[in-house]
Amino acid sequence: MNQAIEEKFNKWIVVVSIAIPIVVALLFGVKLKDYGIQVEPMYFLPPIYAAINGATAILLVAAVLAIKNGKRKLHEKLTQTAIAFSVIFLVMYVVYHMTSDSTSFGGEGWIRPVYFFLLISHILLSIIIIPLVLYTYVRAVSENFERHKKLAKITFPLWLYVAVTGVIIYLMISPYYGN
Repeated sequence: MNQAIEEKFNKWIVVVSIAIPIVVALLFGVKLKDYGIQVEPMYFLPPIYAAINGATAILLVAAVLAIKNGKRKLHEKLTQTAIAFSVIFLVMYVVYHMTSDSTSFGGEGWIRPVYFFLLISHILLSIIIIPLVLYTYVRAVSENFERHKKLAKITFPLWLYVAVTGVIIYLMISPYYGN
C-alpha cells in the first residue's frame, strides 16, 4: 500500500472531476459556425461514439471477469482501455455538438418519459463517475487493493450503467437525427 501516491493524486482528481463537466458544458454550447469557422456537421460521429460506449461496457464486464479469474494484468489492461474509450467518447461527443445542431427527441407517449429518465440519469451519473473511476484507478496504481476493491464495487455498476444507457439513448434518438 502506498498512501502517499493516493494522496498525491487526490487534489488532481478533484480538479479534473470539476473541470471536465464545466468544460464540456461550456463547449456543448459553442457552435463553431457561430464563430465563422466553416466545418461540416459531423453527423457520422453519434453511431461511432455509441459503439465506443458499447465497447466500454463490454470491456468493463470483461475486466471484472478477468479479476475474478485472477488475471490482474488483463484486468488492468481492460480497465485502462475502458478509460481511454471513455475519453475518446467524450472528445467525439463534444466535437459533434460543436459542429452540429442538437437533435430533439421526437418520441411520444410512454416512451418520452422513459427517454428523459434515461438521459437525465445518464448525464448525472456520467458526472459522478469521473471521480469514482479516477479514485478507483489511483487506488489500484498505489497498490491499495482493498480500498480499490471496495470502491470498484460502487464504480463498476455505475460506469456500466452510463456506458449501456449511452447506447440505449443513441438508439432511441437516432431516428430523429437530421429531422
